Amino acid sequence: MASSEIEVVSSSSSVSKPNDQPLILDVFTASAHGDFNKLKTFVEQHGASVSVPDVSGYYALQWASLNNFHDIAHYLIQHGADVNAKDSMQQTALHWAAVRGSTAAADVLVENGAQIGAADINGYRAVHVAAQYGQTSFLNHIVVKYHADFDVPDNDGRSPLHWAAYKGFADTIRLLLFRDACQGRQDKDGCTPLHWAALRGHAEACAVLVHAGTKEELMVKDNAGHTPVQLAYDKGHRHVAPFLSNQQRAHSNNWKGKVCRGVVTDIGYAPILLCIMIFLLILFINSVIAAPNLGKITATAGLWAWTALSLEAAALIMFYRCSSKDPGYIKRLGDLGTQSDTEDPLLNIDLNSSSVWTGNWSQLCPTCKIIRPVRSKHCPTCKRCVEQFDHHCPWISNCVGKRNKRDFFILICLGTLTSSVSAAVAVQRIWTSTPTLLAGETWIHYMLVQHPGLVVFLVMDAVVFIAATTLTITQTSMIARNVTTNEVANSSRYDYLRGPDGRFRNPYNHGCWKNCADFLSLGYTNDDEIAWPRLQQVAT
Repeated sequence: MASSEIEVVSSSSSVSKPNDQPLILDVFTASAHGDFNKLKTFVEQHGASVSVPDVSGYYALQWASLNNFHDIAHYLIQHGADVNAKDSMQQTALHWAAVRGSTAAADVLVENGAQIGAADINGYRAVHVAAQYGQTSFLNHIVVKYHADFDVPDNDGRSPLHWAAYKGFADTIRLLLFRDACQGRQDKDGCTPLHWAALRGHAEACAVLVHAGTKEELMVKDNAGHTPVQLAYDKGHRHVAPFLSNQQRAHSNNWKGKVCRGVVTDIGYAPILLCIMIFLLILFINSVIAAPNLGKITATAGLWAWTALSLEAAALIMFYRCSSKDPGYIKRLGDLGTQSDTEDPLLNIDLNSSSVWTGNWSQLCPTCKIIRPVRSKHCPTCKRCVEQFDHHCPWISNCVGKRNKRDFFILICLGTLTSSVSAAVAVQRIWTSTPTLLAGETWIHYMLVQHPGLVVFLVMDAVVFIAATTLTITQTSMIARNVTTNEVANSSRYDYLRGPDGRFRNPYNHGCWKNCADFLSLGYTNDDEIAWPRLQQVAT
């Protein structure tokens, strides 16, 4: 492609001295290396022309634009350089600026008459080149400021979204989807952007496309009759193919499967958990406390039994709160009421507010069409973005986020306490009520025959205890470090979780004591307070 040709030429045409100092021989090398003084000498004293190409057919303005020397670009234009001059590939200086995201140079070019929609011999425009090189900021800049068409196809019917998917630039994909780029467009080979992402094995690109799309793209076949899933398997991309296969299976044409999955997705497992809690409560009362074939309950056992019942009642209340409470849904553009539908949401980004924008394009939600705060995530089940997203818990049929994480933590703590106290009461009742066994009779046989309800209770209670205790320990550890489940599971995807040495480092970790104190007192932590300036480094 032509944009790749630019990269080759720019790296091979740089002439350097042995001591790595650039050798400035003419207006082209002066423009390429940003030597303003020598450029002026060549033009004003030696009468060199800036409107003719070099021996390879490339212009001085292209070299200056490639390396973002906007002052040199302006000087060249003032002295006769044609902003729309094309090389042998029919590429202009704006194409070259797009290769390295030279925003300042692009401003000079467009403000002096450069055609934002100029196409080369392949039909590539600046938006295509920017997508091919992952220059997301540049692409957003020319779309916002100069209204460049971000969804225009090239000569082969490939849009910038096709190229971003092919190259695996997830941030560029997010921006284009955020702007409603067509996800179902097929090129001359019948391929959608998802086909190209699957073909190259770009896992994150596939995930962004699938979660933001209509899922119909999973079933589209190219001219050879291949779906994205088949392409991924054929190319041996074992980390991508299972994901796409699961997504395709979840959205198959089996209407019975769709109905069942839809019910589970919409309702979740909360009714099942509620039934388990109520069933255990009834078993505890009938088979442990008031069992007729057990001895009379003692005052101490009765006190602990009432404690267990009180904890169970509190757990039911917290279960209701966790299931019904807003976990921290972020308002969408239509809910804000302060921004018109025609205003570009990326036009007035507050770059100085780390709680809103950190320069990380993963903050764009292509589905909700919002710029979400860092640490937020779009939940495909709830179909909303959740602030300080921890995870989606099907057992409460709700997300766990900023506004209900403390309630969720209290719920699992109550589950641990309730199951342990009630189990202790049950064991005490068995210990004090078991008579002398008959000859040849085992204790297990006696319990199964005489106290089946109590045995069932202990088995189910043990399962609840293990699950609740595991969750409690895990959540306690993460609260102490002020990190979410989502961040632990996907730490490699978030730049703000990596230190200067590239290792995991959480900028919100203020120490165990402060993390726990803030969580217990507020229910969440203040994201504006960071322990080290990684977010500012990302933003700049």
